[in-house]
Amino acid sequence: MRRFLILISLLLITEVISAQFRKYSNDYLNIGVGGRSFAMGRAVTASYDGVYSAYWNPALLTRMNTDMDVALMHSEYFAGVSKYDYLATAYRIDSTSVLSGSVIRFAVDDIPGTINLIDKDGNINYDNIEKFSVADYALFISYAKQSAIKGLSYGGNVKILYRSVGKYANAWGMGFDLGAYYRYRGWNFAAVLRDATSTFTAWSFSKKNLEIVTTDGTIINSAPDNSFEWMAPRLILGAGKRFKVYRKFSAMAELDVEMTFDGKSNQLISSDFISLEPQLGLEIDYNRLFYLRLGLNNLQNQVGFNKREYVDYQINFGVGVEYMKFKLDYALTDWTDTKDNLYSHIFSLRYSFNL
Repeated sequence: MRRFLILISLLLITEVISAQFRKYSNDYLNIGVGGRSFAMGRAVTASYDGVYSAYWNPALLTRMNTDMDVALMHSEYFAGVSKYDYLATAYRIDSTSVLSGSVIRFAVDDIPGTINLIDKDGNINYDNIEKFSVADYALFISYAKQSAIKGLSYGGNVKILYRSVGKYANAWGMGFDLGAYYRYRGWNFAAVLRDATSTFTAWSFSKKNLEIVTTDGTIINSAPDNSFEWMAPRLILGAGKRFKVYRKFSAMAELDVEMTFDGKSNQLISSDFISLEPQLGLEIDYNRLFYLRLGLNNLQNQVGFNKREYVDYQINFGVGVEYMKFKLDYALTDWTDTKDNLYSHIFSLRYSFNL
């Protein structure tokens, strides 16, 4: 058994060395979940509580103050062409540990497949058009536990991925996230290492359904070779604090810094080795019932038509309502890295209860 594990490890290391990191591989995993996170510019790794924190920082699951949490979110992008669905639940095992499961689906459905529009004899046959879906699935299994050190919690995610391009290609992948949370004198500190061991995706292509062989034996539309993709790790550091404003009004401010290691980009601070993106979020609430949120993120260096450099940014807005065991969050945001796309309306719902 030990020799088998060593062999598998060597094969994985060899594959990592020979493969290249894909900057946009499994990019749907970086969209995010929860209306609160979008409204606060993704600056939530030190302040989220409940089941949504399994995605942002699994260590924060220990802040859940009920036995069980259930959450769901649905959003649509590009005028409803693509759909993003999220369903999650978290269960408190005991006073110090929490277990959670989450499912994400990001898909474009009913795509006309025209690969067989022209038959082997060169004739156009519209009956050969078959609709298919391009869908990405992710299963998160999360665990968090309070440590013996006062105020310190840690947690992790196991991510199992499946990607499907109709009957033409599919892929399986796996990755891990690690998170830590520390509360000290009213301050919240967090560190999250996403794709800690580099998340991999193994693609398999169907030559039978992709390639077309004409009557003279010519191959049209050759299928690509099976391949691997790897996501480079990301490190997010966050710090935040909640403070009183006036009577029943309070505020929560957080600053996160997301660090990527996949080559130079147009982030605010960038080098050939590391790129840094600051994210700022502010939440004002009335008696923990009504919430108003603002966020600032996507700070990027841009060059205008006159070759003048400037800093681009994105402002987000959102509100939240918490009543009894339900919490509804809304965000007006742009989940992409550019202002060329219109802002999207995002709603998420959470239900917390004791067994």
